[in-house]
Amino acid sequence: LHQYLFENIPEGEVLWSASMPCAVGDDQSIPIAEYGQSNIGKMKHVYRVGLDYRYGRRMQAIAGVHFNYSVPLDLWAVLQEEEDDAGSLREFIDEQYFGLIRNFRRTGWLVPFLFGNSPTVCKSFLGGRTTRFKEFDAGTHYLPYATSLRMSDIGYKNKNQSALRVSYDELDSYVSSLLRAIQTPYPEYEAIGVKDGDDYVQLNTNVLQIENEYYSFVRPKRTTNSGEKPSAALRDRGVEYVEIRALDVNAFSPIGITIEQMHFLEAFLLFNLLEPSAAISDAEQHEIEYNELTVALRGRQPGLALQYKQSPKPLAEWVNEILDSIEVIAAALDEGTGAKQYANAVAQQRAALEDFSRLPSASMLTGMQKAKMPFAKYALALSEDYQNYFAKNNLTDDRRAELSRVASQSIEEQRAVEAADDLTFDEFLAAYFAN
Repeated sequence: LHQYLFENIPEGEVLWSASMPCAVGDDQSIPIAEYGQSNIGKMKHVYRVGLDYRYGRRMQAIAGVHFNYSVPLDLWAVLQEEEDDAGSLREFIDEQYFGLIRNFRRTGWLVPFLFGNSPTVCKSFLGGRTTRFKEFDAGTHYLPYATSLRMSDIGYKNKNQSALRVSYDELDSYVSSLLRAIQTPYPEYEAIGVKDGDDYVQLNTNVLQIENEYYSFVRPKRTTNSGEKPSAALRDRGVEYVEIRALDVNAFSPIGITIEQMHFLEAFLLFNLLEPSAAISDAEQHEIEYNELTVALRGRQPGLALQYKQSPKPLAEWVNEILDSIEVIAAALDEGTGAKQYANAVAQQRAALEDFSRLPSASMLTGMQKAKMPFAKYALALSEDYQNYFAKNNLTDDRRAELSRVASQSIEEQRAVEAADDLTFDEFLAAYFAN
């Protein structure tokens, strides 16, 4: 897919290699995505216009990798029997996925610690909010022990949502709490209004415009039909997979992620599935928020302690305990394959724990120092390296033809959706939110 992209993007353009954007002017210099003239396409655009009014456009220029994972279907029946659960399989699957999600919320800080790759940011991105940051060079600010500024409060940790309490106890309460946020007016957004003249500036004036506006390390997901609310799909058909949103783009991979990362993440998710998972109390919720932000801002700080059961716990000790458990799962995943892909992926992270200079966030700072480049120029140099990498490779004629067919089919499907619309945009939105 990357190969096909590089063969087809306009000359002079490259795919940016990092999570944090390159040097930006004011917010208006960042374009808002267009999705065509269909009602659903207009809705996607207006939603992002609303994000601009609520949080600014810079946030929309931040990139991450979403890692979607579904537990193999054959495993569910085995686990249900192991648990001696006599209920319906769908209810069991929903309960188990929410157990996984609660545990990932407890331990998900491990992902930015091990794979965070955004310890620096262009000065232009901060727009003068520099009091906490140190100067790396004339164009770059950084925090010396940061792992993922993308996942900090300058990125996707939005303070406007700090009071929002979404329940992860079980599916019904999760859906209900999200719907409550979508239906609850918020004074600051009411002051903006829904329209400026005839033009929409946001979908509504509620705490969340739609479910996707809620930022979280992990979300339960279900494939939706066109125009269907994600919460309705979950309510009606249950959890299909989890979406992990804690991964920075790996600037040291041509495709933004490595197979070793994916092997580790699978083993890590299965660890979170198999561990006991009680409901999250208010006190534990505060610990979770503290740990997430602390690791993002200073995860590589020597001797760092996180919060665990209302007491400090050394990060290195906690990571070692988690890795011990994951090693057992990795061995089971490798069994019968004749390889040690999962075990090797865990061993890589064990080595990084013993030597923080191996962590991607440290490697980013080291690379910039060696190259004597500010962040924007260093990330651009990596981007151009990957453009050259793909220029030296070729798709087979059959593969290129297949991707071209899929691309053309996508455009035809968009035209069909646009032609089939029989409601005004106002009517479409009213029907969508009435669902």
